[in-house]
Amino acid sequence: MKILIKALARSRDCQWQVQIDRQAVNFRNESEARAFVDKLQARIQAPHRLPEQQAV
Repeated sequence: MKILIKALARSRDCQWQVQIDRQAVNFRNESEARAFVDKLQARIQAPHRLPEQQAV
C-alpha cells in the first residue's frame, strides 16, 4: 500500500491531500493529514486476529 501526503496549491478549503493507492482524502492542514496517516499506519500494523469458525 502506497501512502503519500502532498500539499494542494489550487484549493483554499482542502490544502493537503493523503493519497492511498488510488484513493485521495483531503484535509484542511498538514497536521490533520499527518494525524490521519499515523492512525491509519498504526491500525494496519496492529495485530489482527482471524475469527474462529464455529462448529455447526
